[in-house]
Amino acid sequence: MGLLVSIPLGPIGVLVIQRTVNKSRIAGLLSGMGAALSDTLYAIVAGFSLTFVIDFIRAHEIFFQSLGALVVLALGISIFFKNPVTDLRRNKLRGNTHFQDIISSFLVTVSNPLTVFVFLAVFTSSGVAISLEKPYHSFFVILGIFLGAFLWWFTLSGIVSLFRHKINLRVLWWINKTAGALIILFVIVTVIIAVQKGFVVG
Repeated sequence: MGLLVSIPLGPIGVLVIQRTVNKSRIAGLLSGMGAALSDTLYAIVAGFSLTFVIDFIRAHEIFFQSLGALVVLALGISIFFKNPVTDLRRNKLRGNTHFQDIISSFLVTVSNPLTVFVFLAVFTSSGVAISLEKPYHSFFVILGIFLGAFLWWFTLSGIVSLFRHKINLRVLWWINKTAGALIILFVIVTVIIAVQKGFVVG
């Protein structure tokens, strides 16, 4: 389940690719780790049926969607205007800020708490929810989700890292522009879909 939820290449997937190329495989992997931790948090909420949290998210759905869109949009704009030469110099002088890699990707992912409903759907459709007879069963399911997500980000950062050393500064510049543009486009498409749904519901 963790693997399936993580595989779609949304903003975090683009972010992992961009950081693996611009910094290192560790930076990309830790960015994915932040997303895996966020997904695990929402899997816990869904798995243990924390009704008050789910009801709060549902009641403030528009607010959370707007906040998430703004956070991801800011990320896309930041990447689009980043200078890879400046980044490389900063990384050589200061070293990779791995803590920032984890926290930033965690905040981007956690800013979309609607993920909890994805896990609710997965739990119910797969029959996992009714198969949990003892408390420790839930622990292994949550652990499995984290490991599945981690496996995906480990694989993705590893594949990108294989080609990292063949990339020059000009390509890095285009990667930043492309990654930023894709993330911004993702936000625009998400907002359009949300608006269309609103009109349908209305």
